[in-house]
Amino acid sequence: MDIVIELLDRPGRPIALIRRKNPPHGWALPGGFVDVGERVEAAAIREAWEETGLDVTLTTLLGCYSDPRRDARGHTVSVVYVAEAHGRPEACDDAAAVGIFDPMQLPSELAFDHDSILRDYLVYRQTGKCPIPAQH
Repeated sequence: MDIVIELLDRPGRPIALIRRKNPPHGWALPGGFVDVGERVEAAAIREAWEETGLDVTLTTLLGCYSDPRRDARGHTVSVVYVAEAHGRPEACDDAAAVGIFDPMQLPSELAFDHDSILRDYLVYRQTGKCPIPAQH
């Protein structure tokens, strides 16, 4: 599961991305795995806290991303939420750094399929509608 975290207390509502400490390296949405017995929503809130130190409020289910090639480590399905937060994110857990980005000016080194997820997020942000993730 992954989370697009919008920072409401900053002009333009930028998003927080983490620079991964472990392979595959690059910038990524905060996220991780759901623990056995854990609800996906709870895992999203927990992972946001563990990687950025931010308390988030989930606002939207953006989509489910299941392309078997999305993660070189193995077939991993990601449920992606949009969330809101206030405060200053800090790199925690397996995040080497946290960056704050205008969603229209993202870094080029995005891990996994996060470029595709963020394109869908931009459609959602501009239209208010969640697109069906592209099938390749």
